[in-house]
Amino acid sequence: MTTKIAVAGSKGRMGQLITDEIGRFDDLELVAGFDVRGVGDPLGRGVAVSDASELAEVLQRSGAQVLIDFTTPSATVENVRVAADLGVDLVVGTTGFSEDQKEKMARSIEGRAAAVISPNYSQGVNLFWRLIEVAARSLQGYDIEVVEAHHRNKMDAPSGTAAEAVRILKRATGKSEAVYGRVGQGLRGEEIGVHAVRAGDIIGDHTVLFAGPGERLEIRHQAHSRQAFASGAVRAARWVAGAPCGIYAMADVLGQR
Repeated sequence: MTTKIAVAGSKGRMGQLITDEIGRFDDLELVAGFDVRGVGDPLGRGVAVSDASELAEVLQRSGAQVLIDFTTPSATVENVRVAADLGVDLVVGTTGFSEDQKEKMARSIEGRAAAVISPNYSQGVNLFWRLIEVAARSLQGYDIEVVEAHHRNKMDAPSGTAAEAVRILKRATGKSEAVYGRVGQGLRGEEIGVHAVRAGDIIGDHTVLFAGPGERLEIRHQAHSRQAFASGAVRAARWVAGAPCGIYAMADVLGQR
């Protein structure tokens, strides 16, 4: 059975990798692509880029079952609303949402569609999150620092992956405070330190450092290519098609919970 997939942000770096990845599988079909740029440009297999304003019409006409969205927070919130109203399942890889935007998406999805929402779709990062949770529970009382690095054009800081790491670490340790960067004088407290680097064309590096008496442990993930994210997003699209309505994480796709 073929799963019909549409891609929002199809002219972006991730969108292009995702459309190429879809084409590798006989049981997946790219039926639509959306962007604010390159409208009318071919995406392959007779599909051309549609204007983002035509989302509802094209999703209906194409028979899309899943919409993969890697765009911007404001665009994604609206795309989720439109797709969920049509019963189209979702894979969301956009990061940088406010709490209000997350709530709006959740209300749109509830009872209407299935959605995988994750700040990172690579298998390695999802294992990274599990490993730092184990370490945090095992190394109670150790200082914790989160350091992430991305390319100079990334808009949100800290990254969605780092923000999820902080959430996991808070839950595992009971620490409630995170300090984002440090400047001036003052002793370190019991906070989780968070630091963002923006430089060059770094795709994505994440390190969590645990430091205690006489030792330190570092758990690190480095992305060498965005292909890891594209492959995971397409895997999530295959999994979410026809799943019960609700919001899922990549851990569900990978069978990790």
